[in-house]
Parts: sequence; C-alpha cells; structure tokens
Amino acid sequence: MLPGATTTTTLGSTLLLSLPFFSVSVLAHAGAHESARGLPGPGYWYQRDNHPVHDLFKRDSAGATDGVSYPAVGSDGWSNGWPTQWSNGSPTPRAEWVTALNAAVARKAIPTYAPSTVTEDGGIPTYASGLNPTDASVCSGTYGCAIPGDVWNAPDGHIGISFDDGPLPPTDPLLDFLDAQTGKPTVTHFFIGSNILEQPAQFSRAFARGDDLAVHTWTHPMMTTRSNEDVVGEIGWTMELIHNSTGGRVPRFWRPPYGDTDTRVSAIAKEVFGLTTIVWNQDTADWSLTDSPPGTSLSAINSSYSGWLKGSKSPGLIVLEHELSNDSVNAFKSAWPEIVAEGWQISSLATLIGNGTVYLNAVDDTAAVNPVQDVVLAASVGLPKSSSAAPTQSGANLQAGGAGAGTAASAGSTASAKPTAAGTSAAQISFAAPSVTLFLAAFAAVLVVVL
Repeated sequence: MLPGATTTTTLGSTLLLSLPFFSVSVLAHAGAHESARGLPGPGYWYQRDNHPVHDLFKRDSAGATDGVSYPAVGSDGWSNGWPTQWSNGSPTPRAEWVTALNAAVARKAIPTYAPSTVTEDGGIPTYASGLNPTDASVCSGTYGCAIPGDVWNAPDGHIGISFDDGPLPPTDPLLDFLDAQTGKPTVTHFFIGSNILEQPAQFSRAFARGDDLAVHTWTHPMMTTRSNEDVVGEIGWTMELIHNSTGGRVPRFWRPPYGDTDTRVSAIAKEVFGLTTIVWNQDTADWSLTDSPPGTSLSAINSSYSGWLKGSKSPGLIVLEHELSNDSVNAFKSAWPEIVAEGWQISSLATLIGNGTVYLNAVDDTAAVNPVQDVVLAASVGLPKSSSAAPTQSGANLQAGGAGAGTAASAGSTASAKPTAAGTSAAQISFAAPSVTLFLAAFAAVLVVVL
C-alpha cells in the first residue's frame, strides 16, 4: 500500500548493558530463526538484557518495575475500580485524559468532523455528506486508505506476527505451542481491556513469558463511530490496566478493531496517548472459523499463507490473526512450519515495528521502567536513559507503504469479529539471538579494545 491518503487496492495492515566501545546488533527476543540484523538506528549502542553478552559483562541495573506496588493481577484489589466489561457504550474517560484531548483539539491536532455511522460492528462506516472516506481529510482504513505514519506493512523480508482479541482460554494452547518451539519465540498480543479482567491467568502468562503487549480497546467497537471522548476511554482504560498489571509499562502500539480507523481516531491515539496505529496487509479471516456456517477453513488459511509466504518479500508481512478460539490457534499452528521454512525474518510484531522497543517507558517486559503518573505522560517521559535509547519513529517499516494483497470491497474482508467464545488465533515470532559466529566476533572485538 502506498503511503498517503489515497484509496489503494490493499488492506492490512526496538539490548541493554553495552559492550565497551562496541556492540553487535540483533533484536533480542529468542526466535525460530537465527539472523544478524543491523542496529535499529543512529545512537543504538546498547544490547538488550537477554543478549548473551550480558553473561560476560553483567552490571547491576534498575529494577524491572516502576517501583510502585500494584495489586496482584487477578486479586480483588486488582479487579476493582475499572469500567464495566463489555458495556454497550464506551467507558467514560478520566478527567486528565479529557484535558489532554481538549488540548490536542485546541492546537488543531485532531480533525473535527463527525464520527461515522454503521449498522453493525464490522460493517462499512458511512460519513456525513461532503466527507469522502478516501480523501486525505478522512482516510478511512476500512476503505483501504492508509494514513502516513500508520503501519500496514512490515519491512522487506520480515514477517511480524500478532494475535488480536485476547486474553482468552485459547491463549493457553497458543502459548503451549510457542513454548514447544525452538527458542520459545515471543509474540505480540493486541489485548482487549474487558478480556484482561476476565482472564487474568492468561494475561499473566503471556507477560511472564516475555510476550509484547499492545492495545485493542476496552470493548472492541468500530472506533470511527465513537466520539472523541469515547475513543479516549476505549484506549486509555486498556492502557492503564496494562500499565497497572505489568509493573508500570505503557504500551506503544494499538490496533483498531476491524481495522476501522481514520485521521480523527488515529490522531487521538497519537496526540493524547503517544500510540502508533498498526493495521495489517493480509487477513486470514480466522475469526470466522467458528461462524455458522464457517466463513473460512483451515485448508483455505493454509493455502492463503502458502501464497503469501512464497510470494514477494516486498513489503514484509503483517498478517491478521486471532487467539479467539482453538480453531484459530490450530490454523496458526498448522501454518507455522511453512512460516519457518520460507526464509522470512520472523519477529514479534511490536518488537519489529518498534525497532526492539515495545513500550513507551520501557524497552520490553524485563527492562528498567521509567515511572509515569499517568499514561498520557508516558510518551514524554520516555525510556530510562541508563538502559536504552529513546524510541524512534523512523524507517520504512513505520510508513503505510508498499504493495500488498487485499481489497477494500467490504469491511468484512478486513474485520476481526467481536470476541465471543468462538474465534481465532495468531502469533508473532521474534528475532533470534545472534549466531555463535557473530557472538564470538563480538567477544573478540571487545578483547581487542580492552587489551
């Protein structure tokens, strides 16, 4: 999909103690493929905490939380005080979030057109007369319009794998499968706030294994149909729940349900919360496996995956998958051997797009955390300077560019179904640690400098 506000024919959509004077670059999650990769950007001189070099040059580091004592995940103290789960309306935002929203509106950073209307979730949004959903002023994702800065494609040669709509019971078999693979690859989860409250065990397990956590709203609505305040409530409460449940980490990425975003919604996410919007460029439709009748099949998903994986590696792949049902998890498990075999660089989506930095105030699930008093402040607080460089937004992978396969003919082709007991699954796999040869080269280089 080409960057800019035009209709397209495709839909989709950052190593902590440093070696003295030297560094070797890889993204640090353990993954199924071993592959060296250049440092994410200028000034990235550090190595991630789980890089093997830390066994040689280990120093004391800040704790992996913000120092605040939060209630244990799953406890009564943790589950109390949140908005109603799965309410018909969006949760009321905190006053400080509304203040931030109003400030963004006052500086004209948020478009002022009215929300869209739609007859049902997953439908095609309709805008007021005079508003063209494919025009730069609106640029609806449902209509295949890609907003510059929103992410639809992975970098060439890379596949960033992610799961929507968890945590749910099928999260367990998904994580069981990943734990059984070489390197126990980590993945990205776009979690729904209401589901986090309902499934604390699955949430805790995903975080404990080092998976990357991102935002998928509180109640999974069509976001372009919601008011500015509703958008803030849907995003803000999910961010705060993740923050309070991970030692103070604030997500850096979010995905709009059904891929339904526009310039207003995307701007609110960015201007109020510092979030980058991630969509996708291929859709498994795995969410429909448990429809009656099913909207797709395991064989159809395998066939689609085979075509994508054997096709062009430019742009890279961001595939829409879910952890909604055992069927959807099985679809990913079935596709996994071919994903591994086809020579793609495999990564957790948030790690890949974030150049190794998953959260606004922490590199990952184990790194030092910069405390924030409120999630709207996280983007300005940034990462602990002692451990990592600040997140960057540079690179072709952060642009809504490149060609993919898909169509904007109907919202159904890009929508993830509202979470129910039936649904789907998807996974994100991360870059491996460097090869032995690369590691030895790094060690030798350090010795030369030291001696």
